[in-house]
Amino acid sequence: YIITDLSFPAFLYERYTANPEDLEEGLFKGKILLQSYKVVFTSPSSAKDTECDGDGADIIENNRRARRSSSRLKVKKHVAQIIKMEKVTTRLLAYIACQVRFTLSSVTSWHSFDGDFDYVQF
Repeated sequence: YIITDLSFPAFLYERYTANPEDLEEGLFKGKILLQSYKVVFTSPSSAKDTECDGDGADIIENNRRARRSSSRLKVKKHVAQIIKMEKVTTRLLAYIACQVRFTLSSVTSWHSFDGDFDYVQF
């Protein structure tokens, strides 16, 4: 089975399983997706603590906690703080989904179309 831009890869789903009756159930709640999001926008160490409740609240709370602690000590800011990201958006999740899909593929260089997958359409 070839995954195309019209498919939702399993890593997007909570517990890597889609409900055929409701394809939106659990979508964008996959552990790999959320961990990858944290690696890019908060820190690699924050990804280890991913419980994957999928609502993004822990990411936002981590940002708030880091902001509070940074007033007491000198702490290196992460990307989410630098760009003043206040919430997780679908556009940011789509960006991370493309990064994860590329990483999991056998393709060795980035192109908007990699043979059987169109990232722009996805």
